[in-house]
Amino acid sequence: MSTPNTNANPILASKVPEITLIFWIIKIAATTLGETAGDVVSMSMDLGYLAGTGIFLAIFLLAVSFQIKAKTFHPVIYWATIIATTTVGTTLADFADRSLGIGYAGGTLLLSVLLLASLGLWHRTLGSVSFNNINSPATEAFYWLTIMFSQTLGTALGDWTVELPGLGYAGAALIYSSILALITVAYYRTQISTVALFWAAFIFTRPLGAVLGDFLDKPLAAGGMELDRYVASGVLLGFIAACLLIFPQRASQQAH
Repeated sequence: MSTPNTNANPILASKVPEITLIFWIIKIAATTLGETAGDVVSMSMDLGYLAGTGIFLAIFLLAVSFQIKAKTFHPVIYWATIIATTTVGTTLADFADRSLGIGYAGGTLLLSVLLLASLGLWHRTLGSVSFNNINSPATEAFYWLTIMFSQTLGTALGDWTVELPGLGYAGAALIYSSILALITVAYYRTQISTVALFWAAFIFTRPLGAVLGDFLDKPLAAGGMELDRYVASGVLLGFIAACLLIFPQRASQQAH
């Protein structure tokens, strides 16, 4: 008798990828793309932060609906939804920081509260915030809401760090790369909860992507490379697509 395939069971099948090195590489590329693509709509197209947020929020909701309706893990749908969260996060954070006038500190504080509230409500409602057991509409709704808040927070945090005296893009990138390195060491050398470390890494990859995205498309006078936003976004999207083709992903194995 053949061994049953639990991934074929809609009750047990997780709809998120395994957390591997390639996951984090694609995640950083996706967050960088979110920064450049968000700037394309709000700045290059001159639609502004509010209109950009409306456009990307609609795309985000559509992507989440496809993700929830899917019966199994689909890499393209999953990463399209991740990109949607990071683009809406870019324009939403910029709207809060700049258009609402609350500044980077105010935006970071507000979004930190929203992120913690999302995680807290998720845990209170379902008893866990595990990144593995994403297999029902309720867990997926909390998962994607939390990710959207984390992407928005990361944008505000990255922009704020760049503006600190003496840092710039290189200094800010070094700070967040160092934080991610410490999280990696903690994963291998400590008994800290892997769930806590996952969410810490997920949150801090976003400001790193925000810094890298701004470095690519901001003017030379501001310390950036002044690359065309459309070109930068296209190259990043091509890189993500290549990663998905070269390194096939499979669904995360759930903790039982």
